[in-house]
Formats: sequence, structure tokens, C-alpha cells
Amino acid sequence: MSENIRNLQTTVLSDNWYTLRKVTYELLARDGKWQAQSREAYDRGNGATILLYNKANKTVILTRQFRMPTYLNGNADGYLIETCAGLLDKDNPEDCIRKETEEETGYKITSVQKAFEAYMSPGSVTEILYFFTAEYTNEMKVSDGGGLEEETEHIEVLELPFTKALEMVKSGEIKDAKTMMLLQYAQINGLVR
Repeated sequence: MSENIRNLQTTVLSDNWYTLRKVTYELLARDGKWQAQSREAYDRGNGATILLYNKANKTVILTRQFRMPTYLNGNADGYLIETCAGLLDKDNPEDCIRKETEEETGYKITSVQKAFEAYMSPGSVTEILYFFTAEYTNEMKVSDGGGLEEETEHIEVLELPFTKALEMVKSGEIKDAKTMMLLQYAQINGLVR
């Protein structure tokens, strides 16, 4: 534990889908005084996401699915275009993303490259997201994908020209942060030219 935090107390507010906790504590301020603070933190576990790209065809694989929180915040139909992603559960990040890739997109990828990891909403969510990239070919397609029925996933798989995906970020058609980050990573690192 940090020497800058003391009297940490946690109360579970909800443990329905994931866990919402209220945390009270004292934080040592720059002036040397202890300051009482209270925050809520949502713990849904850590996750992984991946950008599948095809150098020869200059395409990427993305998904489209309904996201209730975006609908509640003004996304007219609630659907988002995203990179494939999933919660780690008990898997390590690489095993998780291989499994999620096959379930969601139908591609059985052979090798993945870790790009980076990031806290996505550190003011309220505990999650660290592990970002990966992988090259895909048509021969790697083993199913239609679409997600698992028991997880009530209804995922549409999209194969898009890389340049179109970048344009969709500019136009606002792609508003998902992890997707924007991986598309920009691919552009900066010349993964698809």
C-alpha cells in the first residue's frame, strides 16, 4: 500500500453484474495535510482487445454490436463499431484474446503482438485493457464468428479497408476509444500500408 493513503475503507454498493464499491480514505496532499476523500469504483475485471489486419488486402476486421450504456448517453441506435475484445476472466491476456477473436470474428489467429496496456477510465473503472494486433488471412477463417449465444452476443463481423476505418474515426462513425487507439497505433507503426 502507498504511504500517501490511510484509513482505507470499502463498502460494496452493488454486486449484480460486476462490483461497484464506495471507497473512503485519507490522501496525503502536497501541503502535507491529510484530506478525507470518497470515490466509487466499478470493478468489471481486466480485458484484452485486438486489431486484426491484412497487409496484402489493406483491410481490418472490426465488430458491430449493441452497447446499452452508449444508447443511454445519446447513441441513437446503441450500436458501436469496435475491435474484438473480452474480459480476461481467469485467462492471461494473450489466451483471452485468441479465444475472443475466434468466438467473435471467426478467425483462428496464429500469432499476436502485444502493443500496449492502458487504464481506459481511471476515474471510475479499475480495468486495465491489454491491446494486441495480429495479421490475418482468409485461410484463418474457421467460422462466421458472431459471439456466443449463451453470452447473448449478437456480433456483426466487418471487414473494412484500413483507410475507410480511419475515415470512420474522423467522421464519428467509430467512437469507441480502444478501436481508435488501435487504428492509430496501426497507422503510426505502418502495420497496413
